[in-house]
Amino acid sequence: MSETSLIHKIALGLIPYVGDISARKLVSYFGSVEAVFSEPYGSLIKIPDIGPTIAQHICDKSYLENAEKEAEFVTKHDIKTFFYLDSDYPYRLKQCEDSPVVFFFKGNADLNANKLLSVVGTRNATQRGKELCNKIVENLAEKHSDLIIVSGLAYGIDFEAHKSAIANNLQTIGVLGHGLKIIYPSAHASTAKKMTENGGLLTDFLSNEQPERTNFLKRNRIIAGLADATLVVESGIKGGALSTANIATSYNRDVFALPGRPDDKWSTGCNNLIKTNKAALVESADDIEYFLGWEPEKSKKPVQKSLFKELDDNEKAIFELIAKEGEMTIDAICRSCGIPVHKLSSQLLQMEFKGALKCYPGNIYKTV
Repeated sequence: MSETSLIHKIALGLIPYVGDISARKLVSYFGSVEAVFSEPYGSLIKIPDIGPTIAQHICDKSYLENAEKEAEFVTKHDIKTFFYLDSDYPYRLKQCEDSPVVFFFKGNADLNANKLLSVVGTRNATQRGKELCNKIVENLAEKHSDLIIVSGLAYGIDFEAHKSAIANNLQTIGVLGHGLKIIYPSAHASTAKKMTENGGLLTDFLSNEQPERTNFLKRNRIIAGLADATLVVESGIKGGALSTANIATSYNRDVFALPGRPDDKWSTGCNNLIKTNKAALVESADDIEYFLGWEPEKSKKPVQKSLFKELDDNEKAIFELIAKEGEMTIDAICRSCGIPVHKLSSQLLQMEFKGALKCYPGNIYKTV
């Protein structure tokens, strides 16, 4: 990525009154992010939904100047910048229309890994909640060493999820409600450093952005969109964990909740999610594994060579690809094989009929 291109990509996310959805429309209209900033004011105001105020902001060079400073910071500190049109932009986030146009990542985790689970809950976690969180992460780690745990680095359940992942040698990603120059809460700084060495820290805020309340609500869409599913361990009737769960539901992602006693203040949110059919009731790692169709690593079946007699050359190539990866989404298969989605969907269906593949929730395919 050229420095000029990086500056324009960062600047696009700084324009006031232009959200993630509108920013995509601007780039689509002009053909490139650089073209957005080279268009004269007179042309900008003629574009639908772009009034004088937004046009003035786009023409204001100060946003490019601020973006240049941020580009220097991320380059100096080896921070990766992801733009929504980049080939390595997380495919799960790409499916969410309000996902960040640009975000920053410090770490070594593969954001397109096969298995990502978001774990969220109240900041006022009970001992029971902490123990359940640790037990589930520990049991998942025993059978899925490639799992990545995603959470928000906040007090309570979030922090327990991160700590448990580290203790069980799983990568873990913290989604921040502020920039990367600070860590909030500061008490979690040492854990955050470990996460950058085996996982990472992710944010769509500039490096000097402070931890404001609205920022944490905004970052919840990334926690929900980055993973295959969201697990709510404990929550009151209101709170950020329920916000994340509701966003995950709007993205058609699986949501799980641990049930609790009816008179338990920090179980009312989970119980209500289950009661209103917004979350599946889970009591163990096995339940999550079942709902997501995750096959334990140690029990994976060998490739059945006899199937190749029934598959044509294209189907054999697809079968070998999925067998090698263990499991793949239709988007990942499409990218790897270069087959149009409409043709690939038909081929995958035929392979299911032949007993070569099985489709699991989330359009995840595995060999049989």
